Order: sequence, then C-alpha cells, then structure tokens
Amino acid sequence: MRLNAYLARAGIASRRGAEELIRAGRVTVNGEVAGLATFVEGKDRVEVDGAEVGPEPLTYVLLHKPAGVVTTARDPHGRPTVVGLVGHERRVVPVGRLDADTTGVLLLTNDGALAHRLMHPRYEVDKVYEVVVEGEPDDDDLTRLAEGVELDDGKTAPALVRRLEPSLLELTLHEGRKHQVKRMLAAVGHPVTRLHRSSYAGLGTDGLGPGEWRELSAEEVAALRAPGAP
Repeated sequence: MRLNAYLARAGIASRRGAEELIRAGRVTVNGEVAGLATFVEGKDRVEVDGAEVGPEPLTYVLLHKPAGVVTTARDPHGRPTVVGLVGHERRVVPVGRLDADTTGVLLLTNDGALAHRLMHPRYEVDKVYEVVVEGEPDDDDLTRLAEGVELDDGKTAPALVRRLEPSLLELTLHEGRKHQVKRMLAAVGHPVTRLHRSSYAGLGTDGLGPGEWRELSAEEVAALRAPGAP
C-alpha cells in the first residue's frame, strides 16, 4: 500500500495531508525517512514524529441522509456534511454522492477497495430511488425511462421502473451519473420534486430516522464483499 494511503487509513490525515507530512520529512518507515513513492507492507514499522502508526480498523457506516446535508467531508460554504453528521471516531468518507436535497441510504467507509467496487459501473450495484415528480407520467414515459433516455452525455442504461402512485415512481438504476435521476425525469417532461434513495446494494434505512446511522454488521459487510456481489 502506498504510504499516503496507509496514513489516511490510519486516520492520521487525508491523503493530501499525509503527502504534506511525508514532504516535511516527518514520516519514517523502518527508521528511514520516507518519500512520496514509499510503499508499506504488513511487517513495516511506520512512525510520524517518532510515534508508531498502526493501520486503522476498517469501518462501515450506513446513514439515513436527511435533506440539506452535503455529501462531502467538509464544505467551503459551511453547510453541514455527512461526515460531520456521523461524527465517527475513525475517518470515514462517503461512497458516491447524493445531492444536498436528496434523502436516503448512504454508505461511508475507510475501506477504499470496497468503496471503489461499489461505485464501479462494471459491478452494476443496484440503487433504488423513490421519486416524486411534477405531473403524472404515462406508460410511454415509463417505457422511455426503462429502455434508456438520451442525455447530453449519452443514453442511459436500461432501468427498472414502477409506478407507485400517479406522481410517485420507483427507479432501480445501475449507473451513477451526476444528477442522473433528475435529468432522466426532466428529459421525459416530469421534473423531480422530491428524491429519496430507498436502497443501495441491497441495504435500506429500516429502523433509522433521518440523520441516524449505524455500523454495518459483519454479515452485511461479508455480503458486499462476496464474489458476484452486490
């Protein structure tokens, strides 16, 4: 593992902050001052300012994101963030993004490998959204959504679409383009008025109110890591 990633996982600093520590000569590996290209293996001894650093345990958090909170670790405009809302003792970061006004399931973790897998299009992770829209989409609109909608960055992949109420739809997507659900509904003439992600990789917000969070169970983590999952 590259040294800056090791320090970030240990909760010492962000990767960028870790690089600054390394440049300043404050980090040693096996007694030698380390460089930015240094890699760390399990048997190596890493120290920052003379204090030994060990790898931080992997952590997995499921948050019921409320509206008005941005999906970042910090915000230059001073808005509340999901990382601040969770306030975990370990440095966790969100897996993907939800718009500030979008609510629902959000995972946070310090497991970079699993986060990458969950976000990679090749693994086709299910993202289920409940969408309130303007007007009442007809069957043709639902067919267009299901078969793929032409957007400015290309046609969307096929989706599963259900009408729950005249102006309430459920969409299951595998893609994760920016503002994708909002753009898809706008393209068929029914702009989104409320968006909630009810499930991500098979995980929902059961038992969690807006703003509440919990650690994933060992069984849930194992299911996310299983071959062919999620």
